[in-house]
Amino acid sequence: MLEVVLINPTNGTPRSARAADALSAEDASVRLQAALAAGTNPDTGLLETLVERCAVEPDFFVRDMLSWALTRLPPEITLPRIRRELASGRPQARGQALHTLSKIGDRSAWAWITRGMLRDADDEVARTAWRVAVVLVAEDDKEDLAGELATQLGRGDREVRLSLSRTLVDLGDVTAPALEKAAADPDPVVATHARATELLRRDPETGFDAAVEEAKRVVALGPARAEAVAAGKDGAETAETRDTAAETRETAETGEAAGTIEDAGAIEAAETTEASETAETAVTAEC
Repeated sequence: MLEVVLINPTNGTPRSARAADALSAEDASVRLQAALAAGTNPDTGLLETLVERCAVEPDFFVRDMLSWALTRLPPEITLPRIRRELASGRPQARGQALHTLSKIGDRSAWAWITRGMLRDADDEVARTAWRVAVVLVAEDDKEDLAGELATQLGRGDREVRLSLSRTLVDLGDVTAPALEKAAADPDPVVATHARATELLRRDPETGFDAAVEEAKRVVALGPARAEAVAAGKDGAETAETRDTAAETRETAETGEAAGTIEDAGAIEAAETTEASETAETAVTAEC
């Protein structure tokens, strides 16, 4: 049965209390509707309720709607409250605060994105911090940001590494020096991730997994040897093509010669048979 939580302002209950009840309802669809209502009719009195709910809301879509509702409030009151959440001991609170900052898009918040956030022990918080950093970073700080993000190369599972690669690619050409340095890292995991990211930066159409496999090959062989192997392979293919063509010509010539010999044998046999028949006819006539 669908749970219904009334949020009619005429029932005498303060709106913030009613919204808090609706946003904490058991049914996710009710919570989603409550967050939508809060954004549709912005009320600064709901700021605390919305921020607190972001820290504990289990449903992704509801959390996203909560962030949207916060973007509908005046940034001058929203931003200071969100900034406090960045230091929360709850990972979800930190992550959702960062996500909300990216939605608001106020570049003055760039100064709040610290090295600690970019290196957060929680992978999801760190991934969100990377995305927010790219949105808010000042032009003059992009190279420094690229260098800081490069320290996280090789971190986490495939999804974490993919997020970091996308972030570095989004930063543009300023990432090239940091990636080049990381590609020479003695840790093959770091070096592989750096080379794969550089491949993606040069050709965004390259799939991440394909880039990683190519990077693994280069790291395993070493750049110089990998190039030599690639060049040798091309040369071998060319030689093989030449050998195949030569074999084809030789086979054709051999077949042609065999055919000529066979034809000559047939003619000789025919002539012998004809001579025998002529001799036999002559003997018969004499008899």
